[in-house]
Amino acid sequence: MMTGILWNFISFVIALGILVAVHEFGHFWVARRCGVKVEKFSIGFGKSIWSRIAKDGTEYSFAIIPLGGYVKMLDGRVEDVPENQKHLAFDQQSLWKRFAIVAAGPVFNFLFAIVAYWCVFMIGVPSVKPVIGEVYPDSIVAQAGMLPGMEIQAVSGVKTGDWESVNMALVSHIGDSQMTMTVSSPDSVNHEILNINLNKWNFDPEKESAMKALGFKPYSPEVLMTLTHIMKDGAAEEAGLLAGDKILRINDIDVSSWDQVVDLVQSHAGSSLALTVLRNGQEKELTLTPAQRELRDGKTIGFAGMSPQVAEWPEHYRYQLQYGPFESIGKAAHKTVQVIGLTITMLKKLIVGDVGLNNLSGPISIAKGAGTTAEYGLVYFLGFLALISVNLGIINLVPLPMLDGGHLMFFAIEAVTKNPVPEKVQEIGYRVGGIIIFSLMAVALFNDFTRL
Repeated sequence: MMTGILWNFISFVIALGILVAVHEFGHFWVARRCGVKVEKFSIGFGKSIWSRIAKDGTEYSFAIIPLGGYVKMLDGRVEDVPENQKHLAFDQQSLWKRFAIVAAGPVFNFLFAIVAYWCVFMIGVPSVKPVIGEVYPDSIVAQAGMLPGMEIQAVSGVKTGDWESVNMALVSHIGDSQMTMTVSSPDSVNHEILNINLNKWNFDPEKESAMKALGFKPYSPEVLMTLTHIMKDGAAEEAGLLAGDKILRINDIDVSSWDQVVDLVQSHAGSSLALTVLRNGQEKELTLTPAQRELRDGKTIGFAGMSPQVAEWPEHYRYQLQYGPFESIGKAAHKTVQVIGLTITMLKKLIVGDVGLNNLSGPISIAKGAGTTAEYGLVYFLGFLALISVNLGIINLVPLPMLDGGHLMFFAIEAVTKNPVPEKVQEIGYRVGGIIIFSLMAVALFNDFTRL
């Protein structure tokens, strides 16, 4: 447990450090090219654990609290500037230069996402085609004509080559009344467009996936009854189960699917189950007492700590999502634009109430995501960095004082009125913006703790 928490924390710090460095470097790089003196470039807050003053007078620093960063520019609004250096101060620059300096942070986040996705597509990602495995009777998609074996080609015109793309496209339709799905028949010969009515789509991301809420499951290989992994110190190990055992019966009931095993284990928390397993060609009787595990909704289920063998994916369902160096540029840019669009859509739906505040995620959820993707490998970690970088860029463009978007809003007003927004008005804006931002952060943290 502690090892997992430490891994998540380290992965989170690395991810945040990279993204903050990219964002702040955007401000820094453009400020220098606009003739503004940069006094300090810091990754992290608080006391410096390493710093160096370059020949140009800029102090580069790593601080002890790795939860952000900043670029400190010469600015007459916060300090007295000598007469001979006023031309180097941020507040003395033309409007377009100030606008460019502030906008550079989010822009660099978007550029970083393109670079990260470019690397992902260059390295290649093992993927599977989005083929439907099961359609629930009388579900939303069943009524639209979806059948098992169909492959999802596009959602509302957006091409979906893998399940990640499908899920992103589905989530973007939260709060909508309808969408379309372009699907192909199992033989991939015929294509049709399904019109899906979403008026009865009750989707709660906390409880189920978008696909399950619509009424279908992705195809997955058959789960066999042979065990491949037994968790150390778990209920299965205590019962004497070993990797390689094949479960035949539970409480004298023949079991032929892993779902049966899961249902019986989860419904017998703290109660004994009589297992008959096949080991080395001989049947063996064991007693399993599932441990108790409490879910977020307060419900208690049984947990055994054992994993089954899964059959191989059919070869024609698998493919390597990989492109050459030049083609990857276009694919990376398209992917970044797609993620930007989804993020903006979800932000709009959060504002109008189509998406609840309980869907906000904070640093704990991000840390878990960082740790999980880092465990899977570099290509997945890069994809995670690209996603968070886009989100960071979009959030910073929200027109709230204290964020880059708030400054850009003040500059837009200045461009129209030909006069800077009064400092007193800006100060009030910063306070209001601060209250909103910290309130949303508190909600996100609360959501994180309820998910633990």
